[in-house]
Amino acid sequence: MSKLVLITGGTRGIGAAIAQRLAHDGYRVAATYHGDDAAARSFQAGNGIPVYKWDVADFDACQAGVGRIEAELGQAVDILVNNAGVTRDATLHKMTPEQWRTVLDDDLGSCFNMSHAVIDGMRARGWGRIVNVSSVNGQKGQYGQANYAAAKAGMIGLTKSLALESARKGITVNAVAPGYTATEMVAKIEPKILEGIVAQIPVGRLARVEEIAHAVAFLVHEDSGFITGATLSINGGQYLT
Repeated sequence: MSKLVLITGGTRGIGAAIAQRLAHDGYRVAATYHGDDAAARSFQAGNGIPVYKWDVADFDACQAGVGRIEAELGQAVDILVNNAGVTRDATLHKMTPEQWRTVLDDDLGSCFNMSHAVIDGMRARGWGRIVNVSSVNGQKGQYGQANYAAAKAGMIGLTKSLALESARKGITVNAVAPGYTATEMVAKIEPKILEGIVAQIPVGRLARVEEIAHAVAFLVHEDSGFITGATLSINGGQYLT
């Protein structure tokens, strides 16, 4: 039986590209979403990938959602990709507590919630893959994104700690840190500002979503079992660690 992959925020942008790539590679794939019903319906109709709606910032909803998926699809989640996230940009002196909490809960808290929902099963079976989608801005920081950068940096710390806890159970935990990628969110950036961003990327362009998906496909592969606790930077040379 093909392994079951669950991707949060998997119906748009980078998440959709990961879902499509892993389905193409022969995995069974399920995707979660929270906000855009029309986009989710279109994604499911176009790809045949089942979608499930819940708030990944809600611990109990994650427990129930994973249970529903495993019951409906008839197998346990083998691979988790924590991709869901939001932005609420503002400089710190103008940032509200709500903006701070929303991003920390949705981007970082969701990784705890979802990993907690699947980790016991992975440990019991002696195999699993978790990939956390962080960001170049979690590595280098970004003006006006103290909340987002903190959350994405926190994902890297979580990745390392959970990797250490899970290594002897046959579970790998890794992160990818994409740079600026051609998604709907980036397309909303003012053209002049976007031009300045691209000018700072040594390869001279934005990443394609398929390039991020390729990295995730590599990390979840059976042959990648000796890679754990790593963060794979995919930023076109914009930030070198």
